[in-house]
Parts: sequence; C-alpha cells; structure tokens
Amino acid sequence: MRRLLTPLRVVSGIVVLLAVTVLILFSIPSGDYLLLPDVAHPVAPLVRVQGGRPSTGPGGIYFVDVIERRANEFERLFPWIHSHATLVPAGLIVPPGTSGAAAQAADLREMQISQQVAAAVALRRLGYHVVVKPDGVIVDAVDLDTDAYRKLQPADVIVAIDGKPTPTIVKLREVLDRVTPRDTVQVRIRRGGKIVTEPIRTVDDPQEPGHALIGFAPAQAAHIKLPIRVSIDAQGIGGPSAGLAFALEVMQQLGRNVDQGRRVAATGEMELNGAVSPIGGVKQKIFDARKADVDVFLVPAGDNARVARRYAGPLRVIPVRTFGEALQALATLPRTG
Repeated sequence: MRRLLTPLRVVSGIVVLLAVTVLILFSIPSGDYLLLPDVAHPVAPLVRVQGGRPSTGPGGIYFVDVIERRANEFERLFPWIHSHATLVPAGLIVPPGTSGAAAQAADLREMQISQQVAAAVALRRLGYHVVVKPDGVIVDAVDLDTDAYRKLQPADVIVAIDGKPTPTIVKLREVLDRVTPRDTVQVRIRRGGKIVTEPIRTVDDPQEPGHALIGFAPAQAAHIKLPIRVSIDAQGIGGPSAGLAFALEVMQQLGRNVDQGRRVAATGEMELNGAVSPIGGVKQKIFDARKADVDVFLVPAGDNARVARRYAGPLRVIPVRTFGEALQALATLPRTG
C-alpha cells in the first residue's frame, strides 16, 4: 500500500535533513580559526616580587586574553552564532609548515620575553639598576608574502646572518645593507633552547628600493639581569600582550598605588624603552574587560584604541603610548567615591 506524501511528512523530512547537515558541518574542521572572548584575569595571584606583596585594597590589575580554536564548517559559515567572535584564516594562527604545537611554543616564548621586559621596565621606573645586554633580534611578526613566512616563527631570535653576528637591530640592518634584494641568506636563529639555521630569500625594501629585508618586524632581544627576583606564572597563556599589565602589577606590589583603588584592565606589549606596542584580538579583549566589570581599560593608542572604543559600551578606554603615560593616566583619574 502506497504511503501518501503529506505536508507534514515533507516538513519532517526537511527538518531531519537539516539536522543531519548541521551535525555533519559541526563534525568537519574548517580552514579557519575563531577568536573568542575569555574574561579578564587578576594579575596579582600570578606575580611574586622579592620584597613586595599583593595589594589588599578594593582595586586590582587585570590582564585580558583571547580564546583561539579551530572553527568547524558550521561556525565558518555562521560565525555569528558566537557572541563577539572573529573568524580568521588558520595561517594567521598556525603558519603553513608549522605545527600547532610549534605555534603554541612560540606563543609561550613570547610570553616569557614579555614577562622579563615588563619586570625590567617597572624596576627601572622605580630607580633600580637593571642590566640589559643586547643578544639578538626578536622576530615580532612575519610578513605573509615573503619566504620568511614559512621559516621564521614569532619570538625567534636572529643571532647571525651569513655568519655575521647581529646582536642589535642596527647591526642586523648593517649586515643586510651588504645584501642584494632577492639573494638568499643563511639566518642563524635561537628558538627556545635550540639553534637552527634557515636559508631565506630576501625581498626589496618598499621604503628604500635596493635595500634587502628578510620579511619580519624586528624587536630588540636582550639578556636581562634584574636586581631583585620577579617571577610571573602566566598559567600556560601565550603571547606578549600582557606585558603592560605585568609591569603595572610589579610596581603595585612594590608599594606604589598604581590602581588608585580601581579595577584596571590593561593590554599592550611592553618594549624595553617603555613603549607600549599594539596587539591583536582587541575586540574580544574589550568584552573580556566588560565581563569582569573593571573600571578602566588601558590599551595601545592608535587602531587598538579605536577598535576598543567601538565596543566599549560604558567602559572607559584610555589609550597609551608608553608605560609612563599609563601611570600618569591612572594617577590623574578623578577619585572614586
């Protein structure tokens, strides 16, 4: 006996088909990553400073981070199912030819460097003598359109080019001035506890035609000797963007009323000269801060600050270019209560 094709059966079939399709899409990993908000974390429990102690007042310093994970095909098609998410190509998180474990290790190296620099900047500000000896050039970011993209990792330290030492950015540029663009150079790299050498084809400097570049943004690496012990446990979180928050907390624990009784979230990479450099994931980080109900959010000036203000809602955003500006901004805020 033939069963009639009723409207109810048609709708039921469509619903089942859609459900199966959604399940299949959820099970297939895509080629993209999702950036998702976390929540701002208090820094005080993570920092120990010799002779210092965490503040017991009502305020506190907070750092913000971003959850990164591979999107499935459904999330790639409909990323808006997650609040405040950003979809990015996998190559921006895990460069081609690099494993996920290697990318995570690079993030952790960046965090370790960030901790050292933050402690050095804070202690110098307090008048301590900090010994800083240049020992290479850090790979801060890699140009996606160069040979370096598949061979360098963030937080690599370049120590020599074609056998010539490069302890400083100036020395690196001097060595490259003797190279013709599109020539291949042997780049000696300190990567974690290992030394590796990579052949990398240089590119023409768009700002100075005829000058060779490797294809990365440089930062100064240095051996830092602190006059007192500072230990920071980032609990497996990688990247350099917590540097500003760490530096503020070191000062707070050494008796400076940095937060002025406020809950202060901060993001930004610290440079040895005290500059606060731009970071990624600002959209997600502003929502981290909002979820933690902080009073103010310190963020690198420029594009980072513009994005933060776009999503800040009632949260006060303070753009800063240097560590000194951050301290001044906090010290001159109107008193609470």
